[in-house]
Amino acid sequence: MVREWDPGSSSTAELESILDTLNSVLAVDLPNDPAWQLTSLREYLTVTMPGERRVCWVAEESPGDATTGKPALGHTNLLMLGDIGVVEVLVHPRARRSGVGTALLATAARRAYDEGFSSIGAEVVGDTPGVQFYESLGFRCAYVETRSVLQLSTVDWLALGEMARGIGSGYRLEYHPGALPNELLEPYARAKQVVRHNGDLDLHPSSYDAERLRTSLATLSARGMKPYLVVAIHERTGSVAGLTEVVVPAMHPTRADQYDTLVVPAHRGYGLGRAMKARMLFELRSAEQTLRDVQTWSPRENEPMFRVNSELGFKPDREWREYEADVPYLVSRLSRS
Repeated sequence: MVREWDPGSSSTAELESILDTLNSVLAVDLPNDPAWQLTSLREYLTVTMPGERRVCWVAEESPGDATTGKPALGHTNLLMLGDIGVVEVLVHPRARRSGVGTALLATAARRAYDEGFSSIGAEVVGDTPGVQFYESLGFRCAYVETRSVLQLSTVDWLALGEMARGIGSGYRLEYHPGALPNELLEPYARAKQVVRHNGDLDLHPSSYDAERLRTSLATLSARGMKPYLVVAIHERTGSVAGLTEVVVPAMHPTRADQYDTLVVPAHRGYGLGRAMKARMLFELRSAEQTLRDVQTWSPRENEPMFRVNSELGFKPDREWREYEADVPYLVSRLSRS
């Protein structure tokens, strides 16, 4: 049975049921990843950016199982943003290959179709059953990144200090936990816009004007994902020459997620990328006492960032794939399954 589920009004028992399913999936597919906690899970599933919506469904053996805390067979959510829907399907290992995932995806695809979306995307971890699942249903791999993980216990902090100081003259680094000061919002957004025009379309928060950037950072915090930012300032012009972003999720506070690290093309070659990431690690060590590791993602072709990550101690871990499918085709295909 698949039913629409509202995490905002659900009981704690229902949330715990979803959490149990999520952690059971992690234990099989990503056994070295930290288990998630209940803290801020409700907010993580309900809070979205203005103009975006998320709809959730749960699959159960019998109606109301999740309300009693019995682990759900599966869970899916559809995030509707812009002109694309992004779907996530999680199936408890005990229910795999039983049609649960197909039923959940069919429900989400039908909603995307009814909402007028022509395309749907999904993020899939390499070397997991999700790859075959999505490809068998006609999803196409559109983008591949490599996840790398840094264990803080292995960091050479003396060497890292040298990296944090190793920037060209005329630049300074600033650290901003939680939010940006008003005067940096516009130049920060402008730096993202410049890099976006140079081919990097996967910037998070995906905001290229000051007000949306402010809202994006506030939304991250409201979802239980505290942002930390290190910014490289070109002192002569006051412009943002580079930036790096990390969030520490309340759901798994021992592992931080490093989002974008970028350097504006005119300011490359001065050691900014490495220095910003090194400075960030020092700040995280001080601000987040329970933090054990940091994960980051880089496209295969970004050799300079792979080199920087390697110097900092990051180790390549898993392939991360983004898939896409045409919604009308997917609805038709799933209706025949």
